[in-house]
Amino acid sequence: MNGRDTSGTPYAPHGDAETRTMLDAVGVDSEEDLFDIPDSVRFDGDFGIDARTEREIRAEMADELAKNRDLVELLGRGHYDYYVPSAIDHLADRSEFLTSYTQYQPEVTQGFLQALFEYQSLLVELTGLGIANCSMYDAATALGEAATLAERLRATSGTRVLVPDHLESGRREVLGNYVAGTDLVVESYAMDDGNADLADLQDRVDDETVMVYAETPTVRGCIEENLDAVGDLADDDDALFVLGSDPVSLALLEEPASVGADVVVGSASALGLPQSYGMDLGLFACREDFVRQVPGRLVGASTDADGTRTYTLTLQTREQHIRRERATSNICTNQAWVALRAAMHATGLGADGLADLAKRDVADARDLAARVDDVKGVQAPHHGRHHLREFVAHTDQPAPAIGDDLVDEGYAVHVLDEHHVQLCTVGTTESERDDFVDALTEVAR
Repeated sequence: MNGRDTSGTPYAPHGDAETRTMLDAVGVDSEEDLFDIPDSVRFDGDFGIDARTEREIRAEMADELAKNRDLVELLGRGHYDYYVPSAIDHLADRSEFLTSYTQYQPEVTQGFLQALFEYQSLLVELTGLGIANCSMYDAATALGEAATLAERLRATSGTRVLVPDHLESGRREVLGNYVAGTDLVVESYAMDDGNADLADLQDRVDDETVMVYAETPTVRGCIEENLDAVGDLADDDDALFVLGSDPVSLALLEEPASVGADVVVGSASALGLPQSYGMDLGLFACREDFVRQVPGRLVGASTDADGTRTYTLTLQTREQHIRRERATSNICTNQAWVALRAAMHATGLGADGLADLAKRDVADARDLAARVDDVKGVQAPHHGRHHLREFVAHTDQPAPAIGDDLVDEGYAVHVLDEHHVQLCTVGTTESERDDFVDALTEVAR
């Protein structure tokens, strides 16, 4: 190798002579001088883990996992335990899907690219918007990307992003992280009985506003009844109107494009994924005018030399693929395999099946709220609105104590504050809800 020491690797030689040359170039005596690692976290050569057999490890992990409480969860707020047909697992676990990292070679990944194209097409149909990308990390990052898109598109010097006061805290924090390197400032507008407070929003929207964000359903399960008015307020001051939702809800609710939404973001994990409280799938759809500003990637359809319909990655606006100053986002991967599962699930349900699922969510929430309202010391729903999947209930007794007592009875609910709990019906059976009402009757006295 031209006299060089190649004892390190055949591709990146770093023998003693070359190491010395590099250290001299940066002005230090040893590799140790390049690092400042406190003794408390410095590796001393021993992990402190006793060697054990596979059988012993499996037994230990089984004992540890057995400590988890086996609770009936009436939790929601963005995480929903819909039944996922077994066919989804069998199809998505095929090796050609599991081993396909990124579909850079269309000639060998046509099936995967077609599935992603169908996922995009599904979102286009549900939102009424012309463009949907082939998945985002989660709802929070999709919201952050919408904010930075609004800053790029906004012609004036405005910097204010308005979000609901009820916005889920995790999404608010991620949005804050996204705008930390920009001039954008995130502010909240008030909610009125679970919906946007139009008077407060009108006072806050002005020519310094770049984006107005609303949700339907809201984090409290309320159907937003004022989307037209919210969209008009945003449009009057040339702000981007961004709507948060999900595919199941959109199968039943009014089309976002019809109420003036410029961008739709949210979570698509209700389709194809079991409840995980972590793993997610973000959706991002927007008007066709914004196609060059869409973060991530788009799958497009074309024809090959023989005239056969084909699929390929037609637009990749991330910095890995184009000049950094022209990139729209630094997102470096996406949830392609999860989006594939969502497309499979939606296709299996069909348009009617997806709408029926949403209708069941409305009926179940309404019926459970009526039964909870009959419990002495509890009023439900707290918000006098239409609900989907979940609702808030008011408790006369301290809600934290009721929540603890329900855990002892085998049920998990969200405790919102001193006198409010939130209940979600998704993932529960009718008999489980019957038993829950009995348990609530006992602990709410």
